[in-house]
Amino acid sequence: MKTLSRDTSPEIELKLIDMLRKQTPTQRLSKTLYLTTVTLNLSRRAISRANPDKSKRELDLLFVEYHYGKELAERVKKHIEMKDDGWK
Repeated sequence: MKTLSRDTSPEIELKLIDMLRKQTPTQRLSKTLYLTTVTLNLSRRAISRANPDKSKRELDLLFVEYHYGKELAERVKKHIEMKDDGWK
């Protein structure tokens, strides 16, 4: 078997796969949601540390830009500005 990870032996990878297969769908979903939350929080923290002079709104827009693209970030920015101007 060829491993999917460069730093994991085939035997260990098989054990990890077996452990995942033995988990219930709820357990797997819970782990996935936890890891997703951690990843998003680490990303937000890195963006904040790299841009200490930015406001929360600017940091949020950077997050959108880095993860979903500049075009969507611009659209979100325009939407926020319209809401700030009284458009709902």
